[in-house]
Amino acid sequence: MVSTAVQEIEEARRAGAGPQEERGSHQSGRTSSSLHAEKVAAALRETERSRRFTTGGIENASAFGDELKEPTRSSRRDLSPREKIASVLVTAKREQDGRSEAPNLAIERTSRSISPRRSLRHRISIDENSSTESVEEARFPNKQLNGSGVSNSKFTAGNQMSRSRKSGPLIAPRASARKISEGMRSSNSLPPRLRRPPKSISDLGFDFSRYFNPAGHSRKNSTNPVYNSDSRKCSAVALPESNSEKQLPEQPTRSESPEKSIHSTDSEKLFCPFLDDSLTGPGVEDAGHTFPLFVTDKEFDDDMHMPGADDDLRYRPKWRDHFSKDNFVSTVGMFLMLGGLIFVFIVLPVLSYTGTWLLDYPYVTPLDQMPGYGKQPPPQSWAWVNDKKYPLLQNIRSGLIDPDTPQSAMTTPGVDSEDLVLVFSDEFNDQNRTFYPGDDPFFHAFDGWYGATKDLDYYDPDAVTTYDGVLELRMDRFVNHGLQFRSGMLQSWNQLCLKGGRFEVSVSLPGPGGIQGLWPGVWTMGNLGRPGYLATTDGMWPYTYDSCDAGITPNQSDYGGLSNLPGQRLPSCTCVGQDHPSPGNGRGAPEIDILEASADLVSQIGLVTQSYQVAPFDVWYLPDRQYTEFPDYNLSFPNSYVGGPYQQALSSNTMINNSWYDGRFYQKFAFEYTPGSGEDGQITWFAANNISWHLDGRAVGQNGNVGPRLISEEPMSLIMNLGLSTSWVSIDWANLRFPTVMRIDYVRWYQEKGQEMVTCDPPGYETTEYIKRHPKAYNNPNYTVSHVSERSLITFSD
Repeated sequence: MVSTAVQEIEEARRAGAGPQEERGSHQSGRTSSSLHAEKVAAALRETERSRRFTTGGIENASAFGDELKEPTRSSRRDLSPREKIASVLVTAKREQDGRSEAPNLAIERTSRSISPRRSLRHRISIDENSSTESVEEARFPNKQLNGSGVSNSKFTAGNQMSRSRKSGPLIAPRASARKISEGMRSSNSLPPRLRRPPKSISDLGFDFSRYFNPAGHSRKNSTNPVYNSDSRKCSAVALPESNSEKQLPEQPTRSESPEKSIHSTDSEKLFCPFLDDSLTGPGVEDAGHTFPLFVTDKEFDDDMHMPGADDDLRYRPKWRDHFSKDNFVSTVGMFLMLGGLIFVFIVLPVLSYTGTWLLDYPYVTPLDQMPGYGKQPPPQSWAWVNDKKYPLLQNIRSGLIDPDTPQSAMTTPGVDSEDLVLVFSDEFNDQNRTFYPGDDPFFHAFDGWYGATKDLDYYDPDAVTTYDGVLELRMDRFVNHGLQFRSGMLQSWNQLCLKGGRFEVSVSLPGPGGIQGLWPGVWTMGNLGRPGYLATTDGMWPYTYDSCDAGITPNQSDYGGLSNLPGQRLPSCTCVGQDHPSPGNGRGAPEIDILEASADLVSQIGLVTQSYQVAPFDVWYLPDRQYTEFPDYNLSFPNSYVGGPYQQALSSNTMINNSWYDGRFYQKFAFEYTPGSGEDGQITWFAANNISWHLDGRAVGQNGNVGPRLISEEPMSLIMNLGLSTSWVSIDWANLRFPTVMRIDYVRWYQEKGQEMVTCDPPGYETTEYIKRHPKAYNNPNYTVSHVSERSLITFSD
């Protein structure tokens, strides 16, 4: 194709020059025109060798964005020889001038899909304000004129001749070149937005067909963009058409309106000489860089992601860097963590498997004292239930006698010199026992306020436990249930009851010794009265009466203030159908105290009282002293307090050592009693294995309008408590210390051999069924009093 174009140029030069010019050329050598033509031909040959064809021209602003049209058959024509020479001269002139500004190129591609056989069309536009019209290229016939008179062709080689729009005379070739050059300069007057490459997403527009698509482009219709560093304008080199002479289908010429032409000047129709990557290269413009970047160019963030050749030397850690504070802390923490893991997952399993203890714990129960270990004492006949084994209960004591009880304590001498046998014991050697209801088979801790004596403390099961082989009742000074003190009370009500025998405890009283105010007590009460539940003791405590006379009536029918009791609730005289546990027997809840501790206010020496509390009362609360005995007045003597409108108390005072407090020393206290009336009944109290005093049943015999009171026939439950109340003694607040603890080493009960009776339902004095029939009174401490029925018999309100 190029060789044909060169031949045509040579022929046009010879035809335009005529015989004279041809002769002149032979005579004087080559003319100026022939030199230009030869340079053009050489340039075209060079272009053929590199297969890069350059197109140039100026396009009118209104022609930007015109769609490429296939040229009609009528528009195909060859240029005349003069027009060919003019076109070649224009190209040569442009090359000679060496303008720094190259003509703008616009490679337009229709937004619709183009057949692979169609290549890109290029065109040269001349300034719309000039009075010339485009001269179409003669070499490429497949062209058409758009609405603004600008030639659209497949390839424009440069030279065009200007004609007058009014069919005026042709303009000389040099004049035509000058017009074209001026038109090229006028294109620089476009707005900067139309001449600069796109710099943002909005500038890029939506015409993405300009970019290379490997799936839809072929070598025929692809372009290779280049950049003119002098003019900073867009230009392109299009790959030429193949040598095939096949023509594209003809399309009719279509003119576009000025509005369309103006709209076609949108910046997205301008072709950028290279891809714009300013959005993905932050700061490249500010740093003076342009895209594409070369490997030798440096950006401001290269050090962040591009390692340097000397980084290994520059950033090699020094010896002192290994001993920084962070490294030291991390290393220590790592070793601590590893040590903990090794201890938890290796050391502890080994210690558990071998039974090794890291710390010596002195309170662990020895193996020979564990229940069921070694030789056990022979079971008592009365303790036999069946021979079944209950594996789920093997941690619960199955016998009444504590296995930790020493063999020497299995018997003790009685008052009548006959040995008594052990029927129940608790050594409290098991560590950290709890006594919430249901926790223990023999005892439970009271949870409530003891309103009968208006205590200043609240009894909480938390205050009762076992520690260091003893039972502890702890009193603390802090708010608990609205009261300022918390303490503990342990009782065996309706779980363990005994009738007759000897009740013995070893106790260390709460200190400080010799200071009065605290009210520690170890005592027993008939099982029909539950300690702390006033509805069960009202009309029950401390009655122990089996007669049917004035003694069972309210106030004992005495209006002198002798008694404020409501009368015996369960007297021996009852009506048919009366609610009574054992009709025919007078019932109540008498009280026998092993001890209630206090101190002498003058000498500040500790003392205990040991008493029996009964109702109805003797006149002036005075028993028959002929039947009381105090063997050693240096040890014990009668208590001046004999009772009041709610009880008659037969008691003694016993001075004790102040070292028997605060766990320093323990002392043994006990009482032994025989139920009955008159000379058949008796109670004997002991302090430190010595008899403190003795009460014969005749001391509470018939007196005035009341009959004899009984030495308790009721099954008795055990109570141990540490209280604080102004109903007991005056309180020496200045010298009391909190917390304080009452400690009990053991509890043991002995009875005559062959007459053992460990039950809450002894014959004629049953309690269990009666308690079941009154669950509200026996389970709700908020019930306080009973009422008198229509038959004047005292009954429960429920």
